[in-house]
Amino acid sequence: MTIISDPLQYNEDELFVDLRAMTGHALYLKCEGFNFAGSIKLKAARGMVEAAERDGLLNQWSVLVESSSGNLGVALAMVAASKGYRFLCVTDSRCNETTRRLIRTLGSDVHTVTDPNPVTGLLGARIDHIQRLCASSPRYVWLDQYANPANWRAHHRTTAPAIAREFPELDVLFVGAGTTGTLMGCARWFRWWNPDVRIVAVDAVGSVSFGGPASRRLIPGLGMSVPPPQLDASLVDDVVRVEEEDTVRACHRLATRGFLFGGSTGTVVSGATAWLDRYGTPGLTAVAIAPDMGERYLDTVYSRSWVLEHYGEAVLGRDPSVVDARSA
Repeated sequence: MTIISDPLQYNEDELFVDLRAMTGHALYLKCEGFNFAGSIKLKAARGMVEAAERDGLLNQWSVLVESSSGNLGVALAMVAASKGYRFLCVTDSRCNETTRRLIRTLGSDVHTVTDPNPVTGLLGARIDHIQRLCASSPRYVWLDQYANPANWRAHHRTTAPAIAREFPELDVLFVGAGTTGTLMGCARWFRWWNPDVRIVAVDAVGSVSFGGPASRRLIPGLGMSVPPPQLDASLVDDVVRVEEEDTVRACHRLATRGFLFGGSTGTVVSGATAWLDRYGTPGLTAVAIAPDMGERYLDTVYSRSWVLEHYGEAVLGRDPSVVDARSA
């Protein structure tokens, strides 16, 4: 029996899904959505807030502020509610209404930017907004997930060791690349623990994290419109870029097996499967990290009308699993 008095006290960290039947490879999906924030971002949120506390940056008048496309905003709203802080999430039009309502329900505020920065896009516009807020009052404390080392250290301390405990003979680890906090934390830990483990980053097409031109991305979570400050590309053995259409297909394939995962997870699974199809060998053991669950994507990735509007009929094909969640 597990009895808790604080939502921060619970985080299921050792649940894996065997994807061999779906992918044809020994690929195991580490599920990070089983906590009260619903995503892996709880680790970074808690790590950054507690680091700010240790550094003496917070007091009773402080207002935590952060840029987020969704999951980190929910996680920080939960941490703030647990610890008695105020929190302001700065997001953009790609963040769905359900996520914004979750943040507000937890007692935090949301500012939504709609006009992209002409050079750095919507992410740049969010950061510009935060910098104006911080210049207006010393009460605002920007946690800055993009450059804050407490982000990657949270995964160095928890995520990577949990994978190694369950898979001591691990050959390949697939990690989605957003801020690269999870990627860098895991990569640094495995370079110390076993340098032979291959670290493969999975990124969205249109992201500039590993070079290449920026382009439209509608599914929040992975990818960056500016180079991620935390990224050390020398720690990454390979990069797989995934089209959003393939993200949608992977999400729906998982759903036909009863696993409702988020868009970031669909991207990682699609990228991992493509890499293993090309480079996998018999006996190879691989783990992919699933950042979140799928409930927050019912009006987008799992909506037939939304998918048709943005990607066309070819993405849906004849797959009967692609339904319109809004009409269900």
